[in-house]
Amino acid sequence: MTTPGDLPAPDQGLVLTHFLTVRDVARSSRFYAEILGGEVVLKENPAIVKVANSWIIMNPGGGPTPDKPGVTLAPPESSDTVSSFLNVRVADIGAFYADAVAKGAEFLTEPLDRKAELRCYMRDPDGYLIEVGQATGMRHGVFADPPAGSQPAV
Repeated sequence: MTTPGDLPAPDQGLVLTHFLTVRDVARSSRFYAEILGGEVVLKENPAIVKVANSWIIMNPGGGPTPDKPGVTLAPPESSDTVSSFLNVRVADIGAFYADAVAKGAEFLTEPLDRKAELRCYMRDPDGYLIEVGQATGMRHGVFADPPAGSQPAV
């Protein structure tokens, strides 16, 4: 049974959630519950999965509504171009990676050392990109190299 504390409904201030437009709400809810250890607190309309200290809200796509005129929601058409992604921080990336793979998660690569962190990416059932990282060097003032061709920070 869902309790008020399970839902992203603050008594004061705000909470930040992540909304995903998905093709199959039940499949996506299962993915976030099983792979990220979340709890489905609302099955649909919208589906809400509580993950650690946050919530992922999912619904199928649809056309404009009075509060978002001219806006249509749809899952990604291509997994090669993204404008945002979910960022997950873990305490032990090796254990998380092994557990997620055993549960069927598909990663682009194994965790790679990026100086500041160990990092890898996986995709959810709709192709959304999810970064999984463990802080390593950044805990000691070591950060990743800037992207090639970028200007150094001043």
